[in-house]
Amino acid sequence: MPTPLPSLGSSLDAAPMSRLHVRFWLLAGLGILLDGFDFFIIGVANPLVAEEFGISAAEKGLVSAAAIVGAVFGAGLLGPLGDKLGRRRIFKYDLWLFVVFSLLCVVAWDVWSLIAFRFVLGIAIGLDYPIAASYLAEILPSKTRGRWLVGAFSLQAAGILLGALVGVVVLLVLPDVESWRLMLGFGVVPALLIIWLRRGVPESPRWLAQNGRDEEAREVAEALCGHPVAVTDADRAREQEPAEGLKALLQPRLFSRRYLRRTVFTAVPWFLMDVATYGVGIFTPTLLAAMALAGPDATFLSDDIAATKGTAALDLFLVIGFLLAIVLVDRLGRVRLQLIGFAVMAPALGLLALAESLDGGGEQHIALVLIAFALFNTFMNMGPNATTFALPAEIFPSELRAAGHGFAAACAKLGAALGVFLFPLLLDEIGTSALLLVVAGCCVLAFLVTAALRIEPLGRSLDEVSGAEAGALAARVTPP
Repeated sequence: MPTPLPSLGSSLDAAPMSRLHVRFWLLAGLGILLDGFDFFIIGVANPLVAEEFGISAAEKGLVSAAAIVGAVFGAGLLGPLGDKLGRRRIFKYDLWLFVVFSLLCVVAWDVWSLIAFRFVLGIAIGLDYPIAASYLAEILPSKTRGRWLVGAFSLQAAGILLGALVGVVVLLVLPDVESWRLMLGFGVVPALLIIWLRRGVPESPRWLAQNGRDEEAREVAEALCGHPVAVTDADRAREQEPAEGLKALLQPRLFSRRYLRRTVFTAVPWFLMDVATYGVGIFTPTLLAAMALAGPDATFLSDDIAATKGTAALDLFLVIGFLLAIVLVDRLGRVRLQLIGFAVMAPALGLLALAESLDGGGEQHIALVLIAFALFNTFMNMGPNATTFALPAEIFPSELRAAGHGFAAACAKLGAALGVFLFPLLLDEIGTSALLLVVAGCCVLAFLVTAALRIEPLGRSLDEVSGAEAGALAARVTPP
């Protein structure tokens, strides 16, 4: 009697990491680089936009938040389409939105047209999050899944550094109010390159198996595993038929008794973390200019150049944090790293608040300011900024993976939007020190939620950690 072939799912979990894995990992994860670029560059461009259009603090907050609000809709409402239509189809279209609306930002004629264009640009960024994470979780081996998921998200840091480089170069070469147009338009260059490279990405084999396309699923899985596999009933298993219409986008199953803990565990800490990350990060140039780098004879352009250089230097600690996360995530686990990160971020923000409250403010205590920013950036990326991306990709079943990740990412972007919109208003209303302490409180709350609801994927197969069970339903046949 011939030995039965190993199942598709178990083979993908046990496969060694190959060049093909790395290639697919890079092509799927590159979209996250654009999020990092846009995250940084709008902070540099904002003072220039404000100067050209003469906008209020509220309008300035809307310019910063527009793309992030768009990402809420892209991730939360359109992300679940990746479960219904497939990961690869969404990959083919989402970045074209980014290209078109980046170019429109260049020719924006007033602040409201810029806000509108950046909103749609954000939809593209948000949509790429759940699709990339779901795709990667479904092809990566269990032993190194955490490391490579975190590695994909670390490409955000590469985007931030690209944004820093572009911001500094543009400001030095073209120190003009309208140089923000060139900064925002530059994002088209990496986006077009990613679109071209993604042409050869195949569909997720797990998604193919669940959707009645066994032959295609086997071909992709065998290329990744290096040996023949069989598509079993467990690989095809789904709990129920996919929802139609509006329910396919809102996914009420995420709030059912079975999945509510997973939904809260992935969404709430990410929401709170992004309040801190975007609230502090996107206004780091502003904070540095206000606390330590402004001089008595400074102009808004000299402030922006000095603060951008300082922020670029501090952002090197973001890279250090991601490197630590890649090394530690499959040793210590996702939950432990997330707890450690929040546990250091809160006192780092407290230290920053202390520096501002002392006599002379941050300008007279630059060492405290730099230490606090360095600690915050390092432990944020070593911990929750990496793990909150990885966890929802692992703990939801395949038919809900993009929806679950999309909802968590949408909550995160909502937190980010609140951070960037409220930050300039609260900065004027309650002052820097008090605001930083409020953000530190968000980190403490995120720590408590993580500790109470923890679900650790370390050392577990994707089906095991996601709670997937063999179901009685046949695969849903989906046209190629």
